[in-house]
Amino acid sequence: MADLPTHTIVFEILTRLPAKDVGRSKSVCKQWYALLSTQDFIKIHCSRSVVSSNQRVLLIDDLTCSVRPIISNNNDYGPSSTVTFPFHHQNNDVSILSHLNGLLCVCLNHTYELLLWNPTTTAFKRLSTPDSHGFYINNLDAIGLYVDADDDYKVLHIKRRSGVLGVYVYSREVDSWRNIPFITRQEYLSPHFNWSAGTFCGGTLYFTVCECWIGGTNVVICFDVNSEQFKEISFPPIPSNGMVQGVLVNV
Repeated sequence: MADLPTHTIVFEILTRLPAKDVGRSKSVCKQWYALLSTQDFIKIHCSRSVVSSNQRVLLIDDLTCSVRPIISNNNDYGPSSTVTFPFHHQNNDVSILSHLNGLLCVCLNHTYELLLWNPTTTAFKRLSTPDSHGFYINNLDAIGLYVDADDDYKVLHIKRRSGVLGVYVYSREVDSWRNIPFITRQEYLSPHFNWSAGTFCGGTLYFTVCECWIGGTNVVICFDVNSEQFKEISFPPIPSNGMVQGVLVNV
């Protein structure tokens, strides 16, 4: 091992380790810490983590959280490991709103606060601010977690408050919120429309927006994460004899 170049050890060996072991490896030396914290390493490690042998189920039950690996060759689960919440919470308090590359965007139901949380490393970041950014209300708001062309992880927060729609983007790199324009039909701010969570695929966040009655309007709202522009596309044909729920999946 001592004869191998550092680059080979880091990018060919450590990128294949579980995230928890990568976290431990950061304490070896300053050089490893710096290399393991680069966006290049994170991208390669994430790409190798999406294979079926690395998939896991995270379960939140009352005050506890556990992770179980999926054993794909026999459709079973491996032994459970307990994850400790690194932040204060109450019973049945944590709701998962979005996830990407092992990072979760969650809401604390008793305070409405948004957090970014990595269950593997236990690192977390509160997104709430004194000027009322980073607070989520169920059935009114929508959340999408994504990464842009500069490898900056961001949160898109669509807020509906008293007939006013606001769209805000949180940048993990800058650690701040900012407002962006929502250029499409303002009627979608009505509580009569249900917004799904955002599904991130190919540089775009997709939301289904469905009116809450039979024969109502159903559309897909697309958000280009690099140009930060919205557009609307038509919903697939649906039966005229009942209500349907559209769910976007990345397959």
